[in-house]
Amino acid sequence: MTKILVIEDEELVRENLLDFLEAEDYQTIDACNGRIGVELAQQHLPDLIICDVMMPELDGHGVLDKLRQNSATATIPFIFLTAKADKMDRREGMGLGADDYLTKPFTIKELKNTIEVRLGKQREIKKKFDNLRNSITLALPHEMRTSLNGILGSSQLIMDPDSLESEEIREMAETIYKSGKRLLRLTENFLRYTEVEILATDPERVAQLQNSVSGSPQELIAKLSQEIAHKLGRGADLQLQLQEVSVRIADSRLKTIVEELIDNAFKFSEVGTPVQVLSTVHNDTFLLSINDQGRGMTREQIANLGAYLQFERKEYEQQGIGLGLVLAKRLAELHSGQLTIESIPGQQTTVKVNLPLSR
Repeated sequence: MTKILVIEDEELVRENLLDFLEAEDYQTIDACNGRIGVELAQQHLPDLIICDVMMPELDGHGVLDKLRQNSATATIPFIFLTAKADKMDRREGMGLGADDYLTKPFTIKELKNTIEVRLGKQREIKKKFDNLRNSITLALPHEMRTSLNGILGSSQLIMDPDSLESEEIREMAETIYKSGKRLLRLTENFLRYTEVEILATDPERVAQLQNSVSGSPQELIAKLSQEIAHKLGRGADLQLQLQEVSVRIADSRLKTIVEELIDNAFKFSEVGTPVQVLSTVHNDTFLLSINDQGRGMTREQIANLGAYLQFERKEYEQQGIGLGLVLAKRLAELHSGQLTIESIPGQQTTVKVNLPLSR
């Protein structure tokens, strides 16, 4: 049963709230002031908190501040109730991390809708993280084991160098290096992806993210593209046509997007076929387009490009649809942008990223 904590110093208001919530089959806990409310929240970990602002001992802002500092209570949905309708007061509450703000007097319908919306969003977030956790549990051990087996197997053979030719030792050293790089990239992408999903639940951090600016994205894209092409021995295959603009995304985030998309374009196309990287401005939007003439993807694979299906082993092996592409997609979305894929299996793939311009 969903548990809701009500923190309200006015007894009549508190009792009315409790009666309504219990009639809606919610389990209730109540506190007559902010200090007791904080204690009960930490003790019972409710699914949602409804809290008055003006209270003795500790006001609502103080309650929220204390709860957000505790990892156990930091993500509990929090709704302010107050007789103050001042916009500055509202901004202060939302700035502290409140999820919603109801001004007294409010109707039962308004309260009910607000509770349902907040609980619905919390369930959605929980479902996403459950899916992410389950997917990681399935895929991470396999991917790590593959890399570690390559490292351990080659290392064990090198431990008896007398029976090996120098060329064999060199090949095994290369296997160890490549397996280590694969393991490092896998670990980094898991950490980045988890960071992105956590960040996506914090509107304030998302807003800060969207205010970042890359002043010279064309230089960053060109440099990364050339570095990756050179590393893979595909310098002659790279075709660049980039427009000079300023884009609303931090260089570090744009770097992650570009690295993953350029690496995929080369990885899943043959040597001697072109990889085209084009940037333009269309309708006040920055458009980055990356085209390769490689193995391509089916409609089903593109449709299944979801943030929570990618770690399933069945999906993970499909035509190279991996975590990097999902990470790039999520970063674009967090910056009010979009990542789309157009592909013909066995012929070509074009990945397009739209991002807002900086003004």
